[in-house]
Amino acid sequence: MDRAAKLHHIEETLRLAYGEPQWQPGLDPVDELVNTILSQATSDTNRDKGFAALKRNFAGWLEVMKADPEQVIAVIRPAGLARQKGPRIQAALRTILNRRGTISLDFLADLPLAEARSWLTSIEGIGPKTAAIIMLFAFNRPTFPVDTHVHRISQRVGLIETKVTADKAHDLLENAGDPKTFYPLHLNLIRHGREVCQARQPRCAVCVLQAVCDEYQKRMDSHNG
Repeated sequence: MDRAAKLHHIEETLRLAYGEPQWQPGLDPVDELVNTILSQATSDTNRDKGFAALKRNFAGWLEVMKADPEQVIAVIRPAGLARQKGPRIQAALRTILNRRGTISLDFLADLPLAEARSWLTSIEGIGPKTAAIIMLFAFNRPTFPVDTHVHRISQRVGLIETKVTADKAHDLLENAGDPKTFYPLHLNLIRHGREVCQARQPRCAVCVLQAVCDEYQKRMDSHNG
């Protein structure tokens, strides 16, 4: 089964198992950018604490950008890696302001997708995942974010080789998939990764993807052998 066929099978199987999430307007694009930076190497709970603290302590993103770096670091400490994330957030906000004259990313809605993605990834510290998340969740544009859950599952089932990085996986999966399915498939893969295909103890016995999972087949062959 080639990558496109396997991805289609996985999308259909997870949709039958979990339903089809419908896109709803989420965070403002700049909020989404900051939120995604905060999410790096931490839990959703800690990310949310850091984001809420920023909103609580500053009147807006311009104030965050102008603040003493130590103040921003202290405020987002619950999100972890604050000394890396604080300067990264301030630098990203500064870049947006310098290029656009205002701290807004609304203009990305009208750019060709490739151009919008390129504009975002030209900001230091903004990689393919963050750009894809902003485009998908803030604008409902057909990008396919590859987070840790999506990357792990994609490797295990054999959609990508084990040596393929998350950054490289974006293009491979987007080129193989149906853009109309990117939003529900992304969310269903995250749910599957949290509930079944977990990092340390995957629950293979109850997994609905057994039939197309390379890792499961290897385990069965080893067990039977």
